[in-house]
Amino acid sequence: MGQDQRDGGARGAVFSPVDNRARVDTVVRRLGDAIELGLLADGEQLPGETELAGRLGVSTVTLREALMALRQQGLVITRRGRGGGSFVALPDVPAEDRLRSRLRGWSTEELRDLGDHWAALSGAAARLAAQRTEPEDLHQLRRTADALGQAADVPARSRLYGRFHVELAAAAQSARLTREQVALQGEVGALLCLVLADPAYREEVADRQRALLRSVQDGAHETAGPLAERCVRESTARLVAVRLTL
Repeated sequence: MGQDQRDGGARGAVFSPVDNRARVDTVVRRLGDAIELGLLADGEQLPGETELAGRLGVSTVTLREALMALRQQGLVITRRGRGGGSFVALPDVPAEDRLRSRLRGWSTEELRDLGDHWAALSGAAARLAAQRTEPEDLHQLRRTADALGQAADVPARSRLYGRFHVELAAAAQSARLTREQVALQGEVGALLCLVLADPAYREEVADRQRALLRSVQDGAHETAGPLAERCVRESTARLVAVRLTL
């Protein structure tokens, strides 16, 4: 598979030019979110500094500052010499007590507001994907949904769940929706470990994703949108329920 193919869709949004107003923080957030979601694989080598800076639309100085911040966060490692460069280092997902502590930082109103935003993004993406894609364009979404249905590891379930929604936005052929989904998953992604530990709910989510895929494949935008929204709202409601127990 060529580089152009590999960098299409969800991955392509990772390397699209960043907002000129943001610079270092935007590069750190963009790459960091992509690593957390597994869009960039553990151990994967990033493009060279000059190429990556050009693709992100920033200076090499800005890129180096961003890579330094990512190294400090443990998301990137740099090797010198032949075969060297910057490589992705997938972090361990926080332990449950740390996740619960992080969830305490959200009020129930904030979680519901986040859910409204997420549902709006995913619903719009599902409708557009149903209108714009061909069945052969949905192979990656199918693989992600199938992988979620089989994943025994809770952190992997969380990453696959978030990746599905990012890839749905990519299937909608909207770079802006895709970037918004990547950023949103950076906020909520790891927290989903708190609700996806239940195998029954994991299977329920996988079934809903398969139903959503069928609607997108059939071009049924009038049902695809509500299915995506329902999936998101159910997950948000479960997070709110966990938050109320803390």
